[in-house]
Amino acid sequence: MTSLAERYRDRLPLTEATPVVTLGEGSTPLLRAPRLSEKLGVELWLKWEGANPTGSFKDRGMTIAVSKAVEEGAGAVICASTGNTAASAAAYAARAGITAVILQPAGAVARGKIVQAQAVGARVLQVQGPFEVALRAARELANRGTHALVNSLNPHRLEGQKTAAFEIVEALDGPPDVLALPYGGGGNTRAFGLGFESGGAGTPRFLAGESSTRAYTMATAIRIAEPAHQADAEATVARSGGAIVSLSDEEILTSWRELAELEGLFCEPASAAGLAAVVKERPESGARVVCVITGHGLKDQEAAARLSTPPVSVPADPDAIAEAAA
Repeated sequence: MTSLAERYRDRLPLTEATPVVTLGEGSTPLLRAPRLSEKLGVELWLKWEGANPTGSFKDRGMTIAVSKAVEEGAGAVICASTGNTAASAAAYAARAGITAVILQPAGAVARGKIVQAQAVGARVLQVQGPFEVALRAARELANRGTHALVNSLNPHRLEGQKTAAFEIVEALDGPPDVLALPYGGGGNTRAFGLGFESGGAGTPRFLAGESSTRAYTMATAIRIAEPAHQADAEATVARSGGAIVSLSDEEILTSWRELAELEGLFCEPASAAGLAAVVKERPESGARVVCVITGHGLKDQEAAARLSTPPVSVPADPDAIAEAAA
């Protein structure tokens, strides 16, 4: 399988000297959503980024960021993370044979994501404070020259992430009318803007779904009070004629359940924010809409268990089973 870096080499900041660090990222499915399409009156597609190697869209950018870090002689990478960046940075660092240091905001990260980072040998440190405090510390260490920062402030991350826009255009033979996605730090919104704007085929209208309670939302992947890419993300949305859509946790959870129950797609709660934005904004009838589903549901098993119907205990009797299942 051709790596993402090789597939789009001519549109990425790579040189002949860049050692490509890959786990087979990219080429994720674009799935038609027939039941949700009928319900919403649009032609709805789901870009399933949970199919990336560590289960989220972060792998697209991390392959480029870590490849460039290795090219530049880095012996270690560092990031602050609410989870998905941690899992991705740790995996790609392990693949490259370098150290990964993860700064985790205390009490703000789903356990499944930290387990991923720990399993591949990352040094995980819990920082006393929110994400913004952890990010400042990571940047300070990177500025000392001891670690390469692989948060989305690293421009190579966004260059890799923009390839999802290329894949959507290729699959649909053009851009959709609307692109909807979660809005946490804003890096992915900016990356999709770069991808569509550089492709020459046109730019969809962006709907960026954010939590109305950013610092406290149960959708941990977008629990970021101060988006690092706020200005660029808002400018991208404004140029597209789109909107940043404020969502309650209940609106996000309703869409999370519908993705699972109507389309069989199990994502982490934050990944449903794009669909929730579509439900709230209601694009014109018949519009072609792509929702970016950013991370797999196994990333946040605690949330899934807490929000789902618990199993029912029954005797091993066919009649009892049939009655309970009715």
